[in-house]
Amino acid sequence: MNRLAPLFVIIAAALWGLDGIVFQPVLSNLPVPLVVFIECWTVAIILSPILFKRFSELKKLEKRDWYAFSVVALLGGALGTMAITKALFFVNFVNLSIVILIQKLQPVFALLLATIILKEKLPRIFFVWAVLAVCGAYFMTFGYNTPDFNTGDKTWIAAAFSLIAAISFSSSTVFSKLALKNAGFEIGTYLRFLISGIIMFIITASVGDLSSIGMVSQFQWGIFLLIAFTTGGAAIFLYYYGLKKITASVATICELAFPMTAVVLEYFIHGNILRPVQWFGVAVLILSILQVSKINMANSKK
Repeated sequence: MNRLAPLFVIIAAALWGLDGIVFQPVLSNLPVPLVVFIECWTVAIILSPILFKRFSELKKLEKRDWYAFSVVALLGGALGTMAITKALFFVNFVNLSIVILIQKLQPVFALLLATIILKEKLPRIFFVWAVLAVCGAYFMTFGYNTPDFNTGDKTWIAAAFSLIAAISFSSSTVFSKLALKNAGFEIGTYLRFLISGIIMFIITASVGDLSSIGMVSQFQWGIFLLIAFTTGGAAIFLYYYGLKKITASVATICELAFPMTAVVLEYFIHGNILRPVQWFGVAVLILSILQVSKINMANSKK
């Protein structure tokens, strides 16, 4: 199963790509803090049986573990999720190029933090494949074109939120690895959403968005449940299972499966056929992820 660990991270990242293109547009009329608040608590309530089943594991957690989970909840569960949702709202889920471009910087931040905080040591060839993975993701998304910056004033606001999200999610990847040191992936997933839910309650209440919960339609409640069982709780569950067995550096490269999902969905939903250069980018990205996974397996045997 250790050999398949990177695959679980790839599946989770692919599910996140589904979230931004299929689910989030349906919720765009709601305040962003309220959207994230409901997402967190929906998953936390569904996963609450884990607390009773794994309660003994909480006693094993040290102060630094609780600190790591709190950082993950604040940056990944709260700030990062709100930032990327706000960025997508600003571009109306149409002009996604600048948002996706900045998200490709996430591995850069994550690799730097993994080296500084986790002291992860990787062979030089890893960074060669990491650079190729980012390049492949770029060509897969944009081809020979450059990102479209002329989409209105809100594009720059979206870019700022996207940058905040990239830094937050990369930090969350590193601190998640730290948090899972003494915790199983099941209780880790639950704590992430529980603590995120508490933080989002404070944020949502402080900005006065809790009163807007009446705006949520019956159909949107169904979407929140669907998110919980796919791109929300289920995705983090798979992600933490994989992250528990691989390094944060390998995980952040596997997360580049996110733009791959976005491109595939663009084809099926909007009929945008990939050009040859984009297929080349897909091939480079897949090859790079496979090579990074092999490096992870080789290091795990040592």
